[in-house]
Amino acid sequence: MTNREKYMLPAYGEDFLIYMDSISGKSKRTIHEYYYDLLMFFRFLKVRRRLAKRDAVFEEIDVADLDLDVLKSVNLSDLYAFLNYINSERGDIASTRSRKVSCIKSFFKYCFSRVNIIPVNPAAELESPKQSKRLPKYLELDESRDLLGAVDENEEFEERDYCIITLFLNCGMRLSELVGINTTDIRDDVLRVIGKGNKERAVYLNDACMKAIDNYMKVREDVTEKGGVHPLFVSKRKKRISPKTVEYTVKKYIIKAGLDPQKYSVHKLRHTAATLMYTYGGVDIRALQEILGHESVATTQIYTHVNSQLLKDAVRSNPLSSERKEASDKRKPHDHSDADGKENQ
Repeated sequence: MTNREKYMLPAYGEDFLIYMDSISGKSKRTIHEYYYDLLMFFRFLKVRRRLAKRDAVFEEIDVADLDLDVLKSVNLSDLYAFLNYINSERGDIASTRSRKVSCIKSFFKYCFSRVNIIPVNPAAELESPKQSKRLPKYLELDESRDLLGAVDENEEFEERDYCIITLFLNCGMRLSELVGINTTDIRDDVLRVIGKGNKERAVYLNDACMKAIDNYMKVREDVTEKGGVHPLFVSKRKKRISPKTVEYTVKKYIIKAGLDPQKYSVHKLRHTAATLMYTYGGVDIRALQEILGHESVATTQIYTHVNSQLLKDAVRSNPLSSERKEASDKRKPHDHSDADGKENQ
């Protein structure tokens, strides 16, 4: 029995998740996270309203019977109390708290604006916790070449693995996007991928990607899934490659290349591709947004700050950078005597 089968949400909670899945097009992972976020919030609400037994274990509180009248009574203070709880009691980091806020805001907006089961939206003015902006970790150009060079002819899946790393480093795609590629998604130099929120976008392939795919296709064993779908990347068990297998594979070559496996991962290869394109390709920030599939350009703008050499070069390229006044060794002599030859006082 899964946790979701064991701990049911109230009907309005389940309806919200169905709406997020079928109408909003949220990913399965987001739906899964939202389920746990709502489950925690409803449990907190039962405790706060004294609806749970005093000695009840929080993780075992049943919320399926949470009455709609309780939901209607929720106010902004309850929501801030919940945020304080997940911060002080649960120790959630800012990004996790931010996701929970996003879930709560979406849930109450749905209840108020979409299905009209509450009189007011208590989350309308709810603020997300501030997150510290950290620069993404990425491989330098030489390190990227070392990683590609770590895939040699002695590897069992040389062509497949080289193709995977090449696509990551050149296209900046997400792990889920790479795993989901089918052979029919490739048309000449254009690759169709399904990104976050089930949104489709086109990824343009450069010569390195085209060559890597071509070499892999020559040795790839064809696999047909249900519905006649042919996954591009195939595992040793002749199935669509799993995210865990890709993560393991990339980590293996990171170690082999002499890089730090604690510092670099599959997602860091996405950061690397974005950084290399921005640093060496002069890619416009809006174009980079489209390439990476970011919903907001604000997410992409972090790559404008990752390379300090760009900043140095920008300052040095100023046409006035070479203009400087030379110091003179000639000093104007001081006249210490008056016209009569007497010393000035």
